[in-house]
Amino acid sequence: MAELSARCGTFTDSVIRRMTRICQKYGAVNLSQGFPDFDPPKELMDRLSQVAYEGFHQYSITWGARNFREALAAKQSKLIGRDIDPEGEIVVTSGSTEAMMAAMLTVTNPGDRVIVFSPFYENYAADAILSGAEPVFVNLNPPEFGFDREELERAFALKPKALILCNPSNPCGKVFTRDELQYIADLAVKYDVFVITDEVYEHIVFPPNVHTYMSSLPGMWDRTISCGSLSKTYSVTGWRLGYIIAPKRIIDYARKVHDFLTVGAAAPLQEAAVTALKFGEEYYKSLQNEYLRKRKLFVNGLDRIGLRHTVPQGAYYVLVDISEFGYDDDLKFCEDLASVVGVGAVPGSSFFKNGSVKNYIRLHFAKRDETLLEALDRLKTVREKLLKH
Repeated sequence: MAELSARCGTFTDSVIRRMTRICQKYGAVNLSQGFPDFDPPKELMDRLSQVAYEGFHQYSITWGARNFREALAAKQSKLIGRDIDPEGEIVVTSGSTEAMMAAMLTVTNPGDRVIVFSPFYENYAADAILSGAEPVFVNLNPPEFGFDREELERAFALKPKALILCNPSNPCGKVFTRDELQYIADLAVKYDVFVITDEVYEHIVFPPNVHTYMSSLPGMWDRTISCGSLSKTYSVTGWRLGYIIAPKRIIDYARKVHDFLTVGAAAPLQEAAVTALKFGEEYYKSLQNEYLRKRKLFVNGLDRIGLRHTVPQGAYYVLVDISEFGYDDDLKFCEDLASVVGVGAVPGSSFFKNGSVKNYIRLHFAKRDETLLEALDRLKTVREKLLKH
C-alpha cells in the first residue's frame, strides 16, 4: 500500500475540537472550545431570516460579495486609519482559519522559516507544516507574557519569511503594547519580514489595554497581512466568515490561493452579515463591557475556589495553573476534569513550546452567566476528585 502524506503524520487533530467531543461524551460544561452559548445580535438573526427568501443561494464573487467587502472596508478603514480599497485589498474567506492558511501559502515557500510566539493558537504550527515552512518559536513568558527582545531578534536573524502575531492573544489573553508592536515592526523592516496578524479578538480588549493594528504603524501596511473574522465579534462562530486585508500585490496572490482552497464564503451569510458590519460604536462598547463583566464573574469565582490563574488583557481565555494536582500529563488531567468533575478545558501542551506546558490548562468565559456559575460550582470539587496525594 502506498504511503500517505508524511507532513500529516507530524501533527495531530485539533486537541481543542477533540475536547468538545469529550465534553459531549461526558456531559461536561464546555469551557474548552471558544464559542458562546448565547445568541448573536437580534438584528443579525432577523436579517438572516429575510435573506433566505431573497435569492442569495448561489456563488457570490469568489473573493467576497461586493456589499460585504464595502461594509468591511468602511469599518476597518476607521480602525486602522487608512482607506481600504474593497476592490483590491480584501478577500473574504471561510473563517479566519482559512484566512491564516491562505496568508501562509501566499507568502511562504517550502523551507522558509516562520516565527511563532509561544503560547500560540494550535492551528499556527499546523499551518506552517502544511505550507512546508518551519516554525521558529519565541517565548511569551508567564505570568505577564512579555517577550525577551534579544530572543526575538535572534529569531529574526535566522531570516524568516514571516512572523505570526495573534493580538489579542489566544490562549494567554495578552494585548501587545504599541511599544512592543513597534519593536516587532522595526525588526520586520530591518530583516525584510512579513507580519501575518490574527486579530479576531480586536474588539474584546479590557481597559486600560488598547488594541493597536500592526498595519497602522509607520511602514507596516506594505508588509502586513491582516486576518480577521466575524466569529467572536458577533458571536457567530458557525458562520465561518473571515477575511484578509492587505496591499493589492499581496491580495492578488491570496485570492488565487483562496479560489482553489474554498472558491468562496457562504453567500447568504455574507449578505446577512452586512447588517452587523454597519453597527455603530455603541455595539462594540457594549460587547467590551459585557465581556469585562463576564471576566470579573469568572475570575472571582476561580479566586473563591482558590485556583491560581491568569487575568487576560483581551480575548476571553483564562489559563489555570494545575501544578498542585500532581499530574504528569495535562491531557489526562483535562480528560479527568471532563469525565469526573464535569468541566471541559484544553491542556497547555496544545499551546506551549516551553517548559511550563504541564502547568496550565485553558478555560474560557464566553458563556451565559448560568453556564459559568454551573462550571464554577462543579470546579469546587476539583481538589476532592483530582488531587493526587
